[in-house]
Amino acid sequence: MSFYPLMETYAEGLPDARFDDFTEQDVRRAINRTTATVEDFMALMSPAASSLLEEMARKASRLTVQHFGRTVSLFTPLYLANICTNHCVYCGFNCTNRIHRSMLSLEEVDAEGAAIAATGLRNLLILTGDAPAKTGVDYLEACTRVLNRHFPSVSIEVFAMTEEEYARLVRAGVDGMTMFQETYDEKLYAVLHPKGPKRDYRFRLDAPERACRAGMRVVNIGALLGLGDWRRDALLTGLHAAYLMHNYPETDIAVSLPRMRPHVGDWEPATIVSDRDMVQFLMALRLFLPRVGITISTRENAEFRENILPLGVTRMSAGVSTAVGGHADETSGEENTGQFDISDARSVDEVCAALRSRGYQPVFKDWEPLFETRGEGI
Repeated sequence: MSFYPLMETYAEGLPDARFDDFTEQDVRRAINRTTATVEDFMALMSPAASSLLEEMARKASRLTVQHFGRTVSLFTPLYLANICTNHCVYCGFNCTNRIHRSMLSLEEVDAEGAAIAATGLRNLLILTGDAPAKTGVDYLEACTRVLNRHFPSVSIEVFAMTEEEYARLVRAGVDGMTMFQETYDEKLYAVLHPKGPKRDYRFRLDAPERACRAGMRVVNIGALLGLGDWRRDALLTGLHAAYLMHNYPETDIAVSLPRMRPHVGDWEPATIVSDRDMVQFLMALRLFLPRVGITISTRENAEFRENILPLGVTRMSAGVSTAVGGHADETSGEENTGQFDISDARSVDEVCAALRSRGYQPVFKDWEPLFETRGEGI
């Protein structure tokens, strides 16, 4: 199975003018649906919906409380390495960028894990560049076994893998994966990824499905908004999530809404995705998929993240650094260039205080592995 044939069908039927065909009446009909259709999702993503955001907000807020309560799960990323073999034109880790490259030893990984766990966080996302010869499955497996000592939930955001490789990491203690398709526009994707293993569009597109088959508990997808037409990428992100939810009901499918941020290099985004655009996508996604988890990262500033909490957000990052290391020894990451600039540099305590002040309960841990694996192989 693959989302690709279905995506092609949708993409062929979505010329730019298609979004302009919807009216306010179509949008109101979509808002009032008990179960939104694909056509409804398109209407909610259309320009006609921009004048009805207040009505969308009321329903999005009600659905979020209905399915998630007033809780927000917290996590933080840990960058294990910034070594990469890809030429992604929009990324600070692009192998042609002259930045300091490094990777953590297992001892450093353990120290980083202990420092992050001391903040109270129990959900960790580990990241690397795409360099399997140095930071491949063997390295990720070893790091996971170290980090399982500190965290009941360890997820990965790394290069696309085979189903067998994902299954191996699941056995090591990884329970979630994040994979951004970056853009669903296949022609643009080739331009943005001129060289490197990431250039294989189909292999990356099918990675979330392989992770589902391999037994990942959580699979998170997204498009990097600003690389291409944001409405088309947002729409196909939602349809991809719906496809995975339908075919893999045993897997918790989630969606991230990242926007382009400044980075090392001179590439500029093709489009500017405004706050209003982001809010429309967030709410349309909540109305289309009421039970999907939605992540807003520290790419967004503190005020914006807090203001959009009622509209569908269920997961946020906190205490973030996009450079390698820097948690156990705050000066260790200073010589390393981050993958991108963050907008919300607040500590875990500060984010928790802000959530509570708005009537939300920060959640550090909501899952425990059935079989104890922490500490094996260390």
